[in-house]
Amino acid sequence: MVTMGTDVIRVVVVDDHALHRDGTRQILEVHSDLQVVGEAASGEVALALVNQLHPDVVLMDIRLPGMNGIEVTRQLVQNHPDVRVLMVSAYDEDEYVRGALEAGAAGYLSKTVPGKELIEAVRAVAGGATVLQSGLTARLLISSRQPEQGVSDLSERELAVLRLLAEGLHNREIGEQMGISTRTVDRHCDNIYAKLGVSSRTEAVVRAISTKLLTVSDEH
Repeated sequence: MVTMGTDVIRVVVVDDHALHRDGTRQILEVHSDLQVVGEAASGEVALALVNQLHPDVVLMDIRLPGMNGIEVTRQLVQNHPDVRVLMVSAYDEDEYVRGALEAGAAGYLSKTVPGKELIEAVRAVAGGATVLQSGLTARLLISSRQPEQGVSDLSERELAVLRLLAEGLHNREIGEQMGISTRTVDRHCDNIYAKLGVSSRTEAVVRAISTKLLTVSDEH
């Protein structure tokens, strides 16, 4: 995983439109810290490329021939937990966004975002942060306001872990900062997810903001 600005962030671009892949490559490779190491026009090819190339970030479209981007993301997250998936899609319906987050995507952007925002998002997710386009964040917060279960049951230690998750720290880094083992952090995360009714750190952060466990300023 890339954590230092002097390192090169290795990117795989997954999109069934060659024009978009070419445009994305041109946008990224203007910057010396970003390198497109592979391109795929389908989910199956994307999985094979990641197995071979071990990139830091995968830019993933939602609608692909054969296996869709959400299912590809789910498999990538399961098989390559250090690879960060950033969805970049022409579709921003809530069902797609939630599906991507549930699958473990580190962020979601529209294909209409300016190149500068795409660059910043790639760097952010490579560093461990979660990235959601501002409009999408607001919609998710509104749609997730429902009677909560277990939210007030988070312990002080679980709240501390949740804050560090929002800062983009990995479980090992959280353990080092809190003076506990990575396995203990894993257990805290499992408890947090269960109490918040979510299945990923991204969902946990969004849910925590919507229930005011965290403020927007707490989350990068």
